[in-house]
Amino acid sequence: MAVNHALPRRGRRVWPPAVAVHVVLLLALLAVNRAGATAIVLPAVITALALTVTVWALVRSRRQRITYEARLAAWAGERAAQAERLRITRELHDIVSHGLGLITVRASTARYTGAEDDSSAALADIERIGRQTTTELRRMLDVLRDPTGAAPPLRPAESLHDLPAIVEDAERAGPTVTVELGDVDDVSPGAQLAVCSVVREALTNTARHAGPTGAKVYVRRDGDWIVAGVRDEGPVDGWTPHPGAGHGIEGLRERLHMLGGTLHADHVENGFEVTARIPEARIS
Repeated sequence: MAVNHALPRRGRRVWPPAVAVHVVLLLALLAVNRAGATAIVLPAVITALALTVTVWALVRSRRQRITYEARLAAWAGERAAQAERLRITRELHDIVSHGLGLITVRASTARYTGAEDDSSAALADIERIGRQTTTELRRMLDVLRDPTGAAPPLRPAESLHDLPAIVEDAERAGPTVTVELGDVDDVSPGAQLAVCSVVREALTNTARHAGPTGAKVYVRRDGDWIVAGVRDEGPVDGWTPHPGAGHGIEGLRERLHMLGGTLHADHVENGFEVTARIPEARIS
């Protein structure tokens, strides 16, 4: 179903023409001859017409307001439904792209190194990632299939304490990661979740495009901003890139924009760097 992005417009205003009619009636009343039967009948007619116009304007205005409010509510509902569809799309993208991307890159890394021990570890990692991805997909599909619209069981929101696990998952796919944390002990939960999303997406892209290269994760405070980023050393020799759908960085940019932040991603020297600036006032 197509969504109307334009805000509904009100109907034509009722009161300006009604006021114009009242002015005409008033002028006619002032022009009435003060003598004879006309002086009695015509003012009564003009008064009745003025009351009729007033009642008409009141009824028409009320109907227009009710119609406009109904259209506005429908428009808001469509916008909310579209936003929810976009949110679900992003969730599914994150689950599928991240899980399948790690599986592909992990297999490629094992083939790149050629070590038997690493091949066995790669199979174990692929099985674990596959199970996790399948579980998350089932959870999401259960939510979509639930006719009651009941909220799914919530997982704890990711925080900076989850960064080691995110880095560990990325290192299994190939890159060697170092982490540099600044004064970020009092960051709000929303900003911490955004930092985790940025680091995960950037490290996944590093694994896809650069293979078992070196990468640096940094998170620091810059005034009322949290700066989080990942910078890699570029692709290793002989590595074949495994690009994804190309929506991950754009999705991150949209999320950060909604938070009032920014995302910059570009080539730096031989590598690639992703830097996010997230608004965050220090908690006192």
